[in-house]
Amino acid sequence: MKQYAFLEDKDQQALLYWHRWLDKNRGDRARLRRAEAPEDILLTDAFFHFLTQMPEPERWRNKILVSACVAGVLSHVKANKQNTSRINKNRQATFAEQLATPMEGKSKAPMSELRFQQLQKSKTIDEFYRRILRAIRLLDGNVNILSVANDIIHWHREFEYNIDRNPSKRLAVRWATDYFTALAKIKS
Repeated sequence: MKQYAFLEDKDQQALLYWHRWLDKNRGDRARLRRAEAPEDILLTDAFFHFLTQMPEPERWRNKILVSACVAGVLSHVKANKQNTSRINKNRQATFAEQLATPMEGKSKAPMSELRFQQLQKSKTIDEFYRRILRAIRLLDGNVNILSVANDIIHWHREFEYNIDRNPSKRLAVRWATDYFTALAKIKS
């Protein structure tokens, strides 16, 4: 299975390009950051620029709230942090791993276990959006862009279509595995 199951290669490149574009367009970034919910993002011109930058824009328009959530969350990411995974040295750290890995000069995980569990158990789109933004702030905006975008798409898919019968394919289980494995490696 490829690392970002819900993002095709062309989507990955477009997301990284769009994030760099945001760095040069501070006003658009600010408008997206002021949005309190994904519905608010739908009303910004920066979001429509996002849609036009994505390959197969119609596919992204068909999942407009997912697209808005991805665009809004990425506007809060300051840097695409692609550090090597402590769990598997052959890949980049996932978003959940980053939440468990202490930042430079710190000894504790950026996100506590309680907050992490609350993020996993988000019941509404707005609640999930608020909690994922909190997680990004706890990481000082240094996040693996592709991992967080893939996880947002995965969460929305489970929210809309129910969770997979196979526990290993569920986002909450994958997140817990990555988070607690990274936490255990740091404690040892």
